[in-house]
Amino acid sequence: DSLECAVVDPGAEADRIFQLIARKSLKPALILNTHGHIDHIGANKDIKEKFNIPLYIHSADSAMLGNVKQSEMAAFLGVVDSPSPDHLLNDGDKIKIGESFLLVIHTPGHSPGSVSFLGDGFLLSGDTLFFGGVGRTDLPGGSWKDMESSIKNKILTMPDEMIVLPGHGPCTTVGQEKRANPFIT
Repeated sequence: DSLECAVVDPGAEADRIFQLIARKSLKPALILNTHGHIDHIGANKDIKEKFNIPLYIHSADSAMLGNVKQSEMAAFLGVVDSPSPDHLLNDGDKIKIGESFLLVIHTPGHSPGSVSFLGDGFLLSGDTLFFGGVGRTDLPGGSWKDMESSIKNKILTMPDEMIVLPGHGPCTTVGQEKRANPFIT
């Protein structure tokens, strides 16, 4: 194992991320943002500066990285200064991390550029699908129609045993959400 890793959605807790990387002797290779909201990009700058690694985000959310105010969220989380992306993600892209790959799945709804990352037996769903819930669609650029389509046509078509690691809250499986998620049943 190369111990190479991606830092996904570094919120505003750069020090915790640095400690985990050091404790596990990991080698960060890139930063992946599932979308451009400040609670997912807050430590982009610190991570990028410390490890000198590229930043990836979907093109439809790339402008959010330069929009430090970001409407209502800034009032709660403060102003965030994120660097510009080095690479723009597209649906179907494959990202190599060590000997593994993640497949980019464009899952708009929470934001126009929301993406999920599909690995071997797991899905990093960002703020698209949660345990027993779904991401908000009332923020600028959000769309319930797009969210519903992303979940039903892209995520719920995956095997029931697919582990879902959301941007907030506990992990779940596709099967669990098919059976019990009140927003999609």
